Amino acid sequence: MRVALKHIAFIQTGVFAKPTKEGQIVYLQSKHFDEFGILRSSLYPDLKAESISEKHLLQNGDIIFAAKGTKNFAALYESKNKPAVASTSFFVIRLNEDFQEKVLPEYLTWYLNSASSQNYLKSQAVGSSIVSISKSVIDELELSIPDLDTQKAILRITHLRDAERKLQQQIEILREKQIQQQITNAIK
Repeated sequence: MRVALKHIAFIQTGVFAKPTKEGQIVYLQSKHFDEFGILRSSLYPDLKAESISEKHLLQNGDIIFAAKGTKNFAALYESKNKPAVASTSFFVIRLNEDFQEKVLPEYLTWYLNSASSQNYLKSQAVGSSIVSISKSVIDELELSIPDLDTQKAILRITHLRDAERKLQQQIEILREKQIQQQITNAIK
């Protein structure tokens, strides 16, 4: 089944706020993530709760999509983190109730990060100094939604591929250390 994202999810922009030194809510910004959408820093609450509307609080299973700048990625929000809101650099994507049993948030995150989706979205970006992807482009993004078993299989394959990449990197590091040690031993 192919369907436009706007038909299966509610999409809203993040909020504009000024972080403080202390607060109760985390203000998620692009700087908290690497280019693959992986959190790279510890999160500290930096917004006062009274300044944030309840509708902007992220819920378990929400997807944040970085729409501004050259680093476009989707990341899944998990409620094990502190209460959080997304900055205006992000769109917050929340599956409609009708599709919560048909689409895994992890699959939607994978789909948004896939090469074909990224190429399409980047081709639609506008702006000269800071490029951005508009809400209308995200709304109209067409998704392929296979059955749940296929979605789970895609995610398993992706996780295995990621694990393989990490192992290959570790092997390469160890190989380099071994070669350097052999060279050092030969010199002595």
